[in-house]
Amino acid sequence: MKKILILFLGFLFISCIAEEQKKAPVFSLKTVNNEIINLSDYKGKVVIVNFFATWCPPCKREIPDFVKFYNENKDKGIVVIGICVGSKEQDIKKLIEEYKISYPVCISDGKVENAYGGINAVPTTFIIDRNGFIFTKQIGMMEEEQLYNILKQIK
Repeated sequence: MKKILILFLGFLFISCIAEEQKKAPVFSLKTVNNEIINLSDYKGKVVIVNFFATWCPPCKREIPDFVKFYNENKDKGIVVIGICVGSKEQDIKKLIEEYKISYPVCISDGKVENAYGGINAVPTTFIIDRNGFIFTKQIGMMEEEQLYNILKQIK
């Protein structure tokens, strides 16, 4: 019985490590300005991928923290990419202007959500380390302090 428990715990531990070391799915998406954003262009940087929607109140509450964090850290190899899901292009443009979003905002192609394991709730944020691995995922709103705490863990 003891051996079975040890084997089970070992398997569980290895499964947790494998989950943390998952390579971030690459994507190529258009912005509302018809620019193409490729995740692969940010190799060697910490990338924060934030799935959000224009109609989502928690998404709107976290945007000012993302903007501030991005503006303070973009020269340090930190990138924020917003991926807007389930929203109309004119609503996305309005939100970018209203919240003075300075980081790239892409329009979801519907496939990127599946590539990231299915986005069942917004906001959902992935932090990708400098080697292209998913460091962490958070479902729900993030605040600036959380972003800084995660950044400290990655460096």
